[in-house]
Amino acid sequence: MLEIRRLRLLRELSIRGTIAEVAATLSYSPSSVSQQLALLEKEVGVPLMRKVGRRLALTPQANVLVAHTEELLDSLERAEAALSSTMPTVSGTVRLAVFQTAVLALMPHVLRQLREEHPKLRVELVQHEPETALHETWARDFDLVVAEQYPGHAAPHYAELDHEELTHDPLRLALPLRTEQAPAEFHRVESIAQAAGLPWVMEPRGAASRHWAEQVCRLAGFEPDVRYQTADLQAHVRLVESGNAVALLPDLVWAAQPRDLRTVALPGLPQRTIFTAMRRSSAQNPAIRAVRRALQDEAGALPRDIGQGS
Repeated sequence: MLEIRRLRLLRELSIRGTIAEVAATLSYSPSSVSQQLALLEKEVGVPLMRKVGRRLALTPQANVLVAHTEELLDSLERAEAALSSTMPTVSGTVRLAVFQTAVLALMPHVLRQLREEHPKLRVELVQHEPETALHETWARDFDLVVAEQYPGHAAPHYAELDHEELTHDPLRLALPLRTEQAPAEFHRVESIAQAAGLPWVMEPRGAASRHWAEQVCRLAGFEPDVRYQTADLQAHVRLVESGNAVALLPDLVWAAQPRDLRTVALPGLPQRTIFTAMRRSSAQNPAIRAVRRALQDEAGALPRDIGQGS
């Protein structure tokens, strides 16, 4: 009889690629992981791994086992959800991954609501970039993720994940207020085309938001002068407010703080989509459903056009 714990280690190896990464993910020692995988190879009687550079590749026989391990883990997750649904109260731990603006705008009220309605429910929250969080939710590091999708940029697709839309978040050009302290060249800007030549702050290259922002500028006829790069949108806000840069910012930023800058609408009134995703095998888990429902309630209560105006 094959042992599910060893099969899970093999599955993790197929995802992570090295013994060290598997050990770090599951809080094991590398030697323990190696020993358990060696025992699994002995049990099945065929090689399961081969070295390719600094990583380990799986043999065809190992890939067969990994596919069946996925089915076993899904079945176990469905069984746990079915058992939990028979309990009189919602309890347990939900591991949640959320990107920064959603943490600030949604989570304070969501966590308070959950604490009041389900005192035996524990929510563990990690701030994570959406693309990474989606992958790690598929890999079972998280139970639920709040992610984003920019116009024309599809989020990574995992057939095993169930997506549910939370809200649409308008995107606008953000500029300093017209004050004596702000440089005069910012005052004249009433469209994105007029922001050509100004200093910009954007997220680092590789982020979907960065690629989208660059395309918006190019469609307006210029290459943005990106002098400042940071994944922290609160830093974007401060650089704009202080008269050092312009930026393309989502309205959700203003749900967590007062707006001390002016905004200008973009051509086509673009919006990003904010959604939750969870594994389909955990769809009936009462704890995860409770967190998802609280997120829906909070997103539905957000004021509309909070970034509107100049």
